Amino acid sequence: MNFDIDYRYLKAFQITAKYLNFSKAAEQLNIAQSAVSRQIKLLEESMGEQLIVRSSKKVILTDKGKSLLHAISVFEGMTNELSQENPSKLIRIGILHGLLESWFLKIIKLFTQNSHHELKIESDTPENLKKDLVDGKVDIIFTTENVQSDLVTSLRLFDEKLVIISKKEIDIKKIHEHRWITYSDSDFIFGLYKKRSDKILTVKSITSIIKLVKEGVGIAVVPSHAIVGEKLKTIDVKSANKHQVFLGTLNYQTYPEHIKDIMDTIKANLPN
Repeated sequence: MNFDIDYRYLKAFQITAKYLNFSKAAEQLNIAQSAVSRQIKLLEESMGEQLIVRSSKKVILTDKGKSLLHAISVFEGMTNELSQENPSKLIRIGILHGLLESWFLKIIKLFTQNSHHELKIESDTPENLKKDLVDGKVDIIFTTENVQSDLVTSLRLFDEKLVIISKKEIDIKKIHEHRWITYSDSDFIFGLYKKRSDKILTVKSITSIIKLVKEGVGIAVVPSHAIVGEKLKTIDVKSANKHQVFLGTLNYQTYPEHIKDIMDTIKANLPN
């Protein structure tokens, strides 16, 4: 026959079993000794077995009582471990490839200098980043999509300023005459200019795109934060659409400390 433990009375049993004394248990629990005895009796009834053998001089645990006391001790140990702040925790980050190769490298450097938390970083598309966050596969995402729902919230970090980059000065009216070095079929440049170049080179690496432009292979449109310190010719892109970068997390009421730590580093080092 199966019985359901009445967990309300476990504390009375635990303290009594610890001291093997009803009066000490009553004193610690700040209730009457008769109430302690009654709670243990109800616990025994819910379990269908005697836990304590009582006499006027001595209190003895039955085998079942010893097993229950051990189980309570193991459970308390496990919950204590969960409640204690781990000095090193894993932070799982999903990010757009372009952001990872440019602005976020500085964040990684600064964060790892001042924190013992571990980082696991993977790049993906905006659609997959959002899905991974909802599915619990990552803790934070960095994307150009403002995701707001019951589960997810986004914080705008900064606006991306787009620039055309080239090795030498170019005529903006003849941009189609140059080879376009693009990241994908949805590259910024395709949405900016109606007349398309007939020379397209697609490379899925912002770092490689910038290096190819420096070698004079072609031109590209990239976020300005990706070329900080590079000696390249630039032309500001005039676009009606603002390109913004967002930090997305689950909709926490209170952020876990390790998530808050990296968010503080990010907020303190946003592009100008």
